[in-house]
Amino acid sequence: MPLPTEKRLKITLLDAAILAALAGAFGYIVLKAATGLNYHWNWEVLPQFLARFDERSGSWVPGLLTKGLFTTVRLSVWSGILAVILGIFIGLFRVSPSLFKRQVGAVYVGLIRNTPPLVLIFVFYFFIGDQIMSLLGVDHFIYGLSDGTREALSWFFGPMNRFPRFLSALITLALFEAAYIAEIVRAGIDSVEPGQWEASASTGMTRFQTLLYVVLPQALQRMLPALAGQFISIIKDSAIVSVISIEELTFQAQQLMTTTYRSFEIWILVLAMYFALTFLCSLIVRKLELTLSR
Repeated sequence: MPLPTEKRLKITLLDAAILAALAGAFGYIVLKAATGLNYHWNWEVLPQFLARFDERSGSWVPGLLTKGLFTTVRLSVWSGILAVILGIFIGLFRVSPSLFKRQVGAVYVGLIRNTPPLVLIFVFYFFIGDQIMSLLGVDHFIYGLSDGTREALSWFFGPMNRFPRFLSALITLALFEAAYIAEIVRAGIDSVEPGQWEASASTGMTRFQTLLYVVLPQALQRMLPALAGQFISIIKDSAIVSVISIEELTFQAQQLMTTTYRSFEIWILVLAMYFALTFLCSLIVRKLELTLSR
């Protein structure tokens, strides 16, 4: 069987006309924004929010927006990993032959997907997060670490004095996204032909062996585009934790906007940073899809 190849890009005259019209419309909007608005643009203030020279250390250090971007990446990666693990378990519950497990999975997915994420963040952070953190002794654990250990962990979780709040946001975001990942897993498993189960059972394989060695490898390739889209959604949804003062990209932009009054410049830069991050993830996933298809 020949290996699949990428389709060559073919641009027709109509495509060129549409692109030219869109480019003209975009240029007109930019021109009107630059000349028609009663607003004094000042792009020179933005570089210091990305990187600045620290006279004390004599070196360049990240600016506030760059620090916020690092926090967004940390939050997205860790909550994405936790959401995938939890989502796989809930997705397996959704296709389990056990009625109890199916009901548990259905209740979880239905409850989370029909609740606004902002409400979940407030409920978990203000009513549950503090109690759980105290019960687990997270604060005492952080204070008991050595300075070297704190500095090492800060590369993965940010400033350790804000770790309990970061952990609350991480768990809340993971619980919310896991409900959607569970449905992706369920749909991917259901998309595998029933004959695969029957053929595996006829060879003496157990249900777990069939799921692990036969069904999931086929379902994974079908689930990958949806999982990639969900991970990109995690990056975008992470902005909502700014309401509990998590110093991610959106929170830092809000702080800068209130102190500099450079609303348009800051939010345009933040938009570009989010786009660059999510577009890079899209390219990586596209490359992975092509690799798996071969």
